[in-house]
Amino acid sequence: MWVSVVVVTLLLFSYLDFEAEGRKGNWNALSTSCACCLDPRGPVQVHRGAAAARAHPQGQEQLHHQQERDGMRAILGSYDSELTPAEYSPQLTRRMREAEDMVQKVHAHSSEMEAQLSQALEELGGQKQRADMLEMELKMLKAQAGPAEQSFLFSREEVSSLRLKVEELEGERSRLEEEKKVLETQLERLTLQGDYDQSRAKVLHLSLNPAGAARQRLHEDRQRLREECARLRELVHALEAGGAVPPDLEAAAGLPSSGAVAELKKQVESAELKNQRLKEVFQTKIQEFRKVCYTLTGYQVDITTENQYRLTSMYAEHKTDCLIFKAAGPSGTKMQLLETEFSRTVQELIELHLLRQDSIPAFLSALTLDLFSRQTVA
Repeated sequence: MWVSVVVVTLLLFSYLDFEAEGRKGNWNALSTSCACCLDPRGPVQVHRGAAAARAHPQGQEQLHHQQERDGMRAILGSYDSELTPAEYSPQLTRRMREAEDMVQKVHAHSSEMEAQLSQALEELGGQKQRADMLEMELKMLKAQAGPAEQSFLFSREEVSSLRLKVEELEGERSRLEEEKKVLETQLERLTLQGDYDQSRAKVLHLSLNPAGAARQRLHEDRQRLREECARLRELVHALEAGGAVPPDLEAAAGLPSSGAVAELKKQVESAELKNQRLKEVFQTKIQEFRKVCYTLTGYQVDITTENQYRLTSMYAEHKTDCLIFKAAGPSGTKMQLLETEFSRTVQELIELHLLRQDSIPAFLSALTLDLFSRQTVA
């Protein structure tokens, strides 16, 4: 008995789920049809007869569901009549009430869906009318598109030509502005230089005008310089040719006469001869002085570079044994000994006479006695 009750309850809930899914499928179909009607890509042709044909099977299906519900209630009533009051379960009664409440909710939902379906059908009719109006407007626009496109082509060509003219005018305007700036600059410069507009300004010239006198002197100086340049060109040509200079050019240029030139040449030759003789005498005296210094001091002095002097003793054991002094003070008042191969061999004399006593003559004398003693011992 309980198994049969459970089976009946399961069948009832299955039926209720099936009915809810059927309502949902019908609502999806209705939404799809409405979306097709609202599609702007093409004209929609929907007839109220088709919608009515769809709505009629919906009522038949509802009637069929009511009949099935009544049958199920009759079956449940028969099961309840077979049960004794002791076997009748309050829990089963509660479940049956819940099932009936759910069925009532399903019927209310079905009514609401039917109302929405009716409203959707009305909206579908309005959308169909709107679609027809849009289709008519589209046809009218297509009919008017041909002449509009031709006029648009003509206007495009005109716009292109006008754009080219505008660009040319812009270039011309830029060029005129640059010329205007150049002319304004020139006018400003001329104004600063003292230029004026003769049609607007009047100039009064003084009888003793300093500017006119200065202009006259400048003209005369220019003329005099031109004449002098012409005479000098003639004089240069005459001197380059090697001939006699004309008397007028000699007087103009202030040149001496031929006799004076010959006398000057003789004086120059005499001075050169005298200078040559003096050089020979000086050379002889220099050699004589060097020999005397070598004989008296025992050292030969030679100038190697500027401010450097090389001293070579007559008692040197080798020809390369020499001392080099450099003039450090003004006019050679202070001398410095530079290091050489020979100076490294006489460090004791350098420390004694140069570093301690600060006497170059004493150092040279001690070095001469040392070298002389070496040769005597040898």
